[in-house]
Amino acid sequence: MYRAYLKRTFDVLGAGLALVVAAPALLLIGVTIRIRLGSPVLFWQMRPGLHGQPFQIMKFRTMSDQRDASGRPLQDAARLSAFGTFLRSTSLDELPELWNVVKGEMSLVGPRPLLMEYLERYTPEQSRRHAVRPGITGLAQVRGRNALTWDEKFALDLEYVTRGSLLLDIRILLSTIWQVVTRQGVNQPGHATAEHFVGSAVR
Repeated sequence: MYRAYLKRTFDVLGAGLALVVAAPALLLIGVTIRIRLGSPVLFWQMRPGLHGQPFQIMKFRTMSDQRDASGRPLQDAARLSAFGTFLRSTSLDELPELWNVVKGEMSLVGPRPLLMEYLERYTPEQSRRHAVRPGITGLAQVRGRNALTWDEKFALDLEYVTRGSLLLDIRILLSTIWQVVTRQGVNQPGHATAEHFVGSAVR
């Protein structure tokens, strides 16, 4: 009943209130990005949403546009500035996604929206993570974030799909605040950002 009738109301009210409260921070971050990294301030990318339907996710930009002699973007580690690292470690780069929640493309809590190219790499079981709207935070984010393996993340995503509830959403949101404060599991060992998913060994 919660997922069918109440979760959307919870999302709209929660995201709307958060946007109002965070408005000064949104403005300050946007101005700082414009000064340090230039335009654009926001990063847009197509991601799979509910039932795998594509939508444009909106985040604060955290990387420079540095390229090599051939015009190709440098590796993430080379383009990720100290300010960008701070935004990611505190999850402040995710704040614009509140607007995706208001629009109905995302939820406050749910499996994270990954890359479109991953859709064809999922097992049928892993594809079930798209049975619910993707979230700004989720069970995998409060149980280890990027320190987890892909299989561990997907197992937690599917656990959320199976047993999602209002109480679980509240627990995840409260745990997320703690994760942000302590900055746990931001990166995978040896990687500036999350390692790309190339597919599970067993399909």
